[in-house]
Amino acid sequence: MVNDNSANGSFKDSRLGRRFRVLLEQFAASPGGPIPIACQDWSNTKAAYRFLDNDRVSEADILSGHFASTRERVGASEGAILVLHDTTELVYHRDDGREIGHLGVTLTGTSSRPRYRKVCGIMMHSSLVVTGDGLPLGLSAIKFWTRAEFKGTNALKKHVNPTRVPIEQKESLCWIDGLNQSTQLPGESTLCVHVGDRGSDIYELFDVGRMAGTHFVFRTCVDRCAGDGGHVVSEEMAQEKCKGLHKVEVLDRHGRVTEALLELRYRRILLRPPRAKQSRYRPIWLTVLHATERGKPRDREPIEWKLVTDLPVNSRAQAIEKLRWYALRWKIERFHKILKSGCQAEQSKLRTAERLVNLLAIYSILSWRIFWLTMISRVDGATNIKLAFTPVEIDVLNRMDRKRCSTRSVLRLRDGLKLLAMLGGYLARRGDGPPGNMVIWRGMRRLTDIEIGYQMAMQDVGN
Repeated sequence: MVNDNSANGSFKDSRLGRRFRVLLEQFAASPGGPIPIACQDWSNTKAAYRFLDNDRVSEADILSGHFASTRERVGASEGAILVLHDTTELVYHRDDGREIGHLGVTLTGTSSRPRYRKVCGIMMHSSLVVTGDGLPLGLSAIKFWTRAEFKGTNALKKHVNPTRVPIEQKESLCWIDGLNQSTQLPGESTLCVHVGDRGSDIYELFDVGRMAGTHFVFRTCVDRCAGDGGHVVSEEMAQEKCKGLHKVEVLDRHGRVTEALLELRYRRILLRPPRAKQSRYRPIWLTVLHATERGKPRDREPIEWKLVTDLPVNSRAQAIEKLRWYALRWKIERFHKILKSGCQAEQSKLRTAERLVNLLAIYSILSWRIFWLTMISRVDGATNIKLAFTPVEIDVLNRMDRKRCSTRSVLRLRDGLKLLAMLGGYLARRGDGPPGNMVIWRGMRRLTDIEIGYQMAMQDVGN
């Protein structure tokens, strides 16, 4: 659907590139379906399995074209660009997961007769680029690994202070790799800000961001040493008075919208590295921003965000801007939900980690496409519909419901996406909000089936 250069990967063999483009179109026509359903016949299915199992194919080759397209979209964008980082687990139920990787142990029995089962799967750290309005421009970095690569690290932490373990031996290295790869985005005049949750509270990451000359807004969970080293950050922030209030809307446990009143405190503080790494890293001046909810809310946990950024915060407006950037971090959670629920990435029956990683790379491109389709109508619904749909798809959508189209052809992208969502179960009532990801990916599957029947009918008419 989306016309970009994601299919132009850097394969050593041109035949692999052609096969990848065919696979991308087949999987895009049936998001979430098994490989045989997407490929339709045995020859294409066998070719797909051979492609995923080819030693000359890697996730880097598959994603290289998409990364290049992301850089082009960033270069054409205006305003601040946010790079959202997060890590997720993809769990696969296998009787013998030695070829996939061990994630941990889960309890499957009762409390009286507990049974433990090994969980196998793949870890994935992704970096999603979005605009200040929340429009996903694409992925800038993805890293896959299994826990076997860091075997023995947890056992080492039981005997050694975790801060003494080199970052190269920890899974946290994925944050640094993602930031380094994402700093290659073009546009010197574009403000690029990296955003992460509490998993990004890594002093080495702060230092790498400073050395790379990029900007970041990370949520913290560690009360680090500050100033001369004789006190911690919380002690300095306790001396700060409330410098402003900010109202935000949040959902409680029952899905109801409530208002939260946040007290804003911010201060420029000299953060010191852990004692075990003071010989390797030097202190860094960063801005600490605390947003604490006033009062005790009902039916939900109170909001308490402790953020750290290298950017200056000298006013209430600048503090609210950083909070708004961090709030957009949930976009990457939705991307991972589309990958798992929409593309059914965890339902694959492939037996090895290498094949699964190649398949996940393809699914990552498709997940971004679905996410882009969901968000583009909210940000810029007047965009030309040809940017997202082929001429045949436009004709099918136009014929699907002429009562809702005042003209012979659908001119706006918002109209086409609304009709696509209606195929997926969207009711389009007056009080309904914009369509979400679920109805979009269901509509894509139905549109493909209708398009096939439409093309066959047109062939019969021609004959």
